[in-house]
This record gives sequence, C-alpha cells and structure tokens, in this order.
Amino acid sequence: MPSEKYTLESIMKILPHRPPFLFVDRVVKLIPDQTIITERELRPEEPHFAGHFPGLPIMPGVLVTDALAQTAGLLWGLSKVEKGGEISSQPEIFFLAAANMKFTHPATPGETLRMTACTDRAFGSLISYTVEASVGRNLIAKGTMTLALKENL
Repeated sequence: MPSEKYTLESIMKILPHRPPFLFVDRVVKLIPDQTIITERELRPEEPHFAGHFPGLPIMPGVLVTDALAQTAGLLWGLSKVEKGGEISSQPEIFFLAAANMKFTHPATPGETLRMTACTDRAFGSLISYTVEASVGRNLIAKGTMTLALKENL
C-alpha cells in the first residue's frame, strides 16, 4: 500500500524531473538511509511506447535505469527530510554511474513497475545503491548505481 505521507507533490520537491521524464508515481515504503520502494504506472499513452517497439511496446532499459536512479535519489532526499534537513530548489544529487545492470524481462504498458533501492555504501560525496525493478513476480532489472552529491561535481 502506498505511503500517504509521500505524495507526488513531495516526490517533486525532491526530484528535479517533470513529465515526461518523471518515472516515480508514489512511494510505497521508506526506511530512511536504508531502503525505499516506489512504483510507476506504465501508461500506454506514454511517448516512448509509440516507438519502442511498434506492435510490441516495452519500456526502454535506459528509462528503467533512470527510474531506478530517481528512486535512489528519493531515498537520499526523503531520508534527509526525515532527519529534519531541507531540500534546495536546485538539484543536490545526480546520477553518476550504473554497473552490472541486467535486464531479464520486459515491462509493458498497463503494468506497475515496482522499484527498490537500498543504500550500499557511501564514500565521500558518492553513494552506492543496490537497485531492482520488478513487475509482479517478474524481475525486470537489477544492478548497482552511484549517485554524487553536487558538492563533488
């Protein structure tokens, strides 16, 4: 069940993304500084489905990866807010790298993409996350990614 505490408005206060590049609809669960679970409804009218691929639309892996990066960014941002911190109006954290991303099953229109990010480790202003996306019982993608705080860029 989605957390009523974290609305789409609170998500948009953390993430600088806006439609059509906002890929998180809701926060399902948050354990600050540890784990977050988010969801995205894959709407048939989304523009990427028209061309990827006609007749057999699937969400592009690069967009699944971006959705996972947004989920990891939300883990960082919502954790900061939970600890009493404030979020700047300018982006504070950026996607830096993805490693070992494996795509095992396609995500299609009409499905709900569920994304999980778990903090792996922090080193300086870099934070590593273990990420995973699924639809129902099907694993869509998994891997690790690193986000960087703006002060290091």
